[in-house]
Amino acid sequence: MDDLNSSIDMLLPAEMAKKAEALGVKKATIGWRNLFFLSILAGAFIALGAIFSTSVTSGAAATIPFGISKLLGGLVFCLGLILVIVGGAELFTGNNLIVMAWASSKISFRQLLRNWIIVYLGNFTGSFLTAIIMFFTRQYMFGKGAIGLNALNIATAKCDLGFIEALFLGIMCNALVCLAVWLCFSAKTTTDKILSIIFPITAFVACGFEHCVANMYFIPIGIFIKSFARPLFWENIGKTAGDYVTLTWTNFFFANLLPVTIGNIIGGSVLVGLTYWFIYIRKPSVSIFQKD
Repeated sequence: MDDLNSSIDMLLPAEMAKKAEALGVKKATIGWRNLFFLSILAGAFIALGAIFSTSVTSGAAATIPFGISKLLGGLVFCLGLILVIVGGAELFTGNNLIVMAWASSKISFRQLLRNWIIVYLGNFTGSFLTAIIMFFTRQYMFGKGAIGLNALNIATAKCDLGFIEALFLGIMCNALVCLAVWLCFSAKTTTDKILSIIFPITAFVACGFEHCVANMYFIPIGIFIKSFARPLFWENIGKTAGDYVTLTWTNFFFANLLPVTIGNIIGGSVLVGLTYWFIYIRKPSVSIFQKD
């Protein structure tokens, strides 16, 4: 069996769990400055995936079936996590797996929260700044406003979600994101990592699940377009800002970001992180009836 395992060019699940635990310790002890700037990068990287997805699916409803459009949008969105994993950055949703190191008492709860808070704020900064930059590119005017219209529709749909709906869409999303990260723990090459990322991430986007960091770009860019777009844009798409009454900062923070973040934590930390910790790392209690 040992010879067989050594011939496999990958880590097996038990080894992946140990790697995840060790990486959790490392992430929890990174200096806050480096952690914050790596988090800004991750927010920008996920925003790039969102930009790619928005661009590719613009106008698709009139030409290709809904499911195929969602599939294409999910496939190109993979750019974001590929940049995070291969390029090196700190993503809040993926870092939910640090819970494995905490469950083993390798890090304190304070260290866990420190990482999550700094990374979350950094991700928000990176995504939000990218949304500002993209608004000033006027890319929303491309295709006679098709990209801007798509951005508005995406952002509005996210703000229209009910709290419970957004919560459970968030749970399902980060279960898949953390499974993608988990699979990367087995990889030994860049190609392995990219292939590990593609299917879980494509699935979460195609299925319409909710990712808090992606929404830190998707919704602000929609609000910026609604609030500051040129009159020509509205003429081109045949709509007005009044058609998007639910697209507000209040709905962004409380109707979407709050429940989606909670859902992402549950999906990543509990459904993936603690589950694999329980299976592969937990030390079973010794029964008082155990025989010598």
